[in-house]
Amino acid sequence: MTTDHSTAPRLTGRTALVTGATRGVGLAIARKLSASGADVLVNYAEDEANAAQAVDALAGLPGRVGAVRADVTEGIDALCDEALRRFGHLDIFVHNTSYFRPAPTLTTDTALVDRSLAVALHPLLTGAARLAGLMAGRSGRIVAVSSTGARRVVPRYAGAGVAKAALESLVRYLAVELAGRGIAVNAVAAAKVDKGDGTVPREFAEAIAARTPGGRLTTPEDVADVVGLLCTDEAAWLQGQVVTVDGGLGLVAG
Repeated sequence: MTTDHSTAPRLTGRTALVTGATRGVGLAIARKLSASGADVLVNYAEDEANAAQAVDALAGLPGRVGAVRADVTEGIDALCDEALRRFGHLDIFVHNTSYFRPAPTLTTDTALVDRSLAVALHPLLTGAARLAGLMAGRSGRIVAVSSTGARRVVPRYAGAGVAKAALESLVRYLAVELAGRGIAVNAVAAAKVDKGDGTVPREFAEAIAARTPGGRLTTPEDVADVVGLLCTDEAAWLQGQVVTVDGGLGLVAG
């Protein structure tokens, strides 16, 4: 599925930093923001080649794109330093990075949960004050990418689901503390995302699509479109909300 960028919300003159942005949902978000005119820094943890490919894939869009390497669990000072060096400020921060290793709830290792929580929470817990400083005097946006697994039980998803639930709670707390500074903090919760290349087994995908009122699975572009909307001026009065992107799947019983 492709997005018609000619009707995309315009973010010209804005600057953005997106974590975990060199593939999948994160890359789609970076593409959406850049296509809308924002200059974007894409964060990655290790894969230099993949980061280079991502930057190349976004070349030619209205917004400039660069990459910055950092482990978000170690705090985001390095990311903020790079945003300050390149832009002098920051308008948009999208926290997309997550950690997921499937396991039944009764045998989920606490170390796995700790890692999932660290990836979900540390960037915002340790970085909120710094981000607020970079956004001072601007119409700031902080958007966290969550999952419907934060509120609904998904098989073998306990570690990530608990972390996403904590992330959504943190979004509400930050929204209250940062609203007075002109910064809107919200989350986007996605249903199972079809990233292509067989990422979702065909029978499973067909079953979900059959239950979804919209008739298909959620795509990275669906999530990116809603993130883009939350970054517009018109979304300034949305505070601490979790917007569900699932084509209506959560409305259907059973």
